[in-house]
Amino acid sequence: MTRTAISPPRRESMGGLAKGLAVIRAFTRDHAALNLSEIARAAAMPAATARRCLLTLEELGYVTRNGREFVLRPKVLQLGAAYLESMNIEHLTKTHLEELARNTADSAALCVLDGTEIVYVARASVRTLLRLEAHVGSRFPSHATSTGRVLLAGLSPESLEEYFRTAELAPLTDRTVTNPVKLRQLIEDCRRTGYSTIEDELAYGVVALAVPVLDQRGRVVAALNSSSHSRKISKARLVRERLAMLQQVSRQISTDLAGLPGLSLSARL
Repeated sequence: MTRTAISPPRRESMGGLAKGLAVIRAFTRDHAALNLSEIARAAAMPAATARRCLLTLEELGYVTRNGREFVLRPKVLQLGAAYLESMNIEHLTKTHLEELARNTADSAALCVLDGTEIVYVARASVRTLLRLEAHVGSRFPSHATSTGRVLLAGLSPESLEEYFRTAELAPLTDRTVTNPVKLRQLIEDCRRTGYSTIEDELAYGVVALAVPVLDQRGRVVAALNSSSHSRKISKARLVRERLAMLQQVSRQISTDLAGLPGLSLSARL
């Protein structure tokens, strides 16, 4: 499990709140049920501190116990729902993304950058062709995704250097680009061309094209993608047939997102 680092608290910050959130983040798809020592290790805190956090979260209805193990309760979804509702994601999904999915007979998604990962904040699909099926809230390493490279291309030089200092460029397939020099070149190519494509890097069979979504100041705040199966369409054909379509939808989404502060902050590392 990945250790969750907690930054030193500022004078007016609440250390207890930060620790409670770190405990929640200790749970993952691969570790849905954890005992106290596992949670303490994943959250990088003493077991006694983790226990107090768990007791509080249990009292509030965010976690429950199953023997010696703890699991999250559905109430945790309220935390993520507040973010999605503030961005009016339902409107985006039912209009632009669903139209894009229908026009391509594939999947369309809107993603933002969170640390070294991309997070799906909206998605629409007319079919399920891939073993790797994403959903709202899914997280993937930025370096292995088309949306991730688009978002990295929108970072400032300082933030991009921080990304390369902290990211673990692990291979997900034998085609995943993990060489920092080559990845930097791909990010630069994306910055120059305005789009990014991947094939068999996130998972075998996944081919995707992504373009940036800009705010009113021209900053990259999200990435829009169209994905398919490599047996159905090649990267070159994906660009040829869908790039203009994605760019048009991106402009429409940018207009709709004008004035939403939540996304304007999401481009920060």
